[in-house]
Amino acid sequence: MRERLNLFWRVYGNRRMLVVLLLGFSSGLPLALSASTLSIWLTEAGVSKAAIGIFAAIGTPYAIKFLWAPLVDGLRIPVLSDLFGRRRSWLLTTQGLLALGIAALGFADPTIDPWMTAFCALIVATISATQDIVYDAYRVEILPQEEQGAGAGAAVLGYRFGMIAASAGALLIAEVAGWHASYMVMAALVGVGVFATLLGREPEVAEQAATASEKKDFISWVKHYVISPFADFMKHKHWLAVLAFIVLYKFSDAFMGVMTNPFLIELGFSKGQIGTVVKFFGLWATILGSVLGGIIVYRLGLIRSLWICGFMHMLTNLLFVGQAWMGPNIYYLALCITLENGSGGMGTAAFVAFISGLCNRHFTGTQYALLSSLAAFGRTWLSTPAGVAAQTMGWPVFFFFSSLLAIPGLVLLWWLTKRTQLSATA
Repeated sequence: MRERLNLFWRVYGNRRMLVVLLLGFSSGLPLALSASTLSIWLTEAGVSKAAIGIFAAIGTPYAIKFLWAPLVDGLRIPVLSDLFGRRRSWLLTTQGLLALGIAALGFADPTIDPWMTAFCALIVATISATQDIVYDAYRVEILPQEEQGAGAGAAVLGYRFGMIAASAGALLIAEVAGWHASYMVMAALVGVGVFATLLGREPEVAEQAATASEKKDFISWVKHYVISPFADFMKHKHWLAVLAFIVLYKFSDAFMGVMTNPFLIELGFSKGQIGTVVKFFGLWATILGSVLGGIIVYRLGLIRSLWICGFMHMLTNLLFVGQAWMGPNIYYLALCITLENGSGGMGTAAFVAFISGLCNRHFTGTQYALLSSLAAFGRTWLSTPAGVAAQTMGWPVFFFFSSLLAIPGLVLLWWLTKRTQLSATA
């Protein structure tokens, strides 16, 4: 037991992991504010379920961020780059803009002008997606290869903390002081990411790339930062199937997640109950899941971990069918959230480690942005019919249907494993 604890502290007890954890918090914070938390605000404002489903498209920047990732990889921020380095200057810039964007979203009012609310949420999502480009590249570059799995766990954990703050925290504050005050507090919490950026160090590979980029003419710059990252990834055998797997692996969770909060509000749960049980209580399940996910990857390898977590995603979604039948039973909800968040933490840790292993460190920002954009595609455009599906099918059938959406990703995992495509990252 003592040996295992010593190993745990050797891996996680350093400044790099703390920085990754805190930046993960800054990454997770804005997503809930422009998605799940916003959906509750919209529900209270009287927006229809179908329209709330369409609001999921606000997350489009997460799905297309690879389009401007070469700019983040190859351009320097004047003055700030000289002071903090290329990666950290981009982090500080996006964090400052993010605080302003969240504050602007807080001043919007969906009961008066839902279109302005949607526009502000889109701005927040765009800035947040840009911060994610930098953070993901920074995390992969700052950690040695043997710490990538642990770094994925720390990133997931910090990300979940950010989402909990922007959901449980935001809901509890909204219950007491209203939505506008809640979003102002969330804007202030962006300061956690600023602190982490100042605490961290600039990766050596980023500094080398910045120096090299200054010596390139425009044509060479485009070839290196725009064309080469995509050409390099296409060297992977069965690369199209790998991309399809990335889109579909967590699609089941994403499809269900769009309508979970509206479902709970319609079922009769209060914002306080959702904030306490679904978000705060679920945090501990996510912590355990993230740690357990890292252990499973270490002990069983990446491929077996992806199989285990994929089946757990499918089975935990089915628990919400029982919630629809039982009504607002707070104890059953606690069980659902514990198992769902636990499996989600495990699956995300394994999935992040898988994506990180596919990236070439010479093109980290652009390649990771491409892969994570595809993962976000299921959460945004593919999930937009979720509101219509829930409205048409009814809640029990909707949750059963969403669980079946895990099957295509598992079929692709089987197909790729048979062809040993994933063995390099196992």
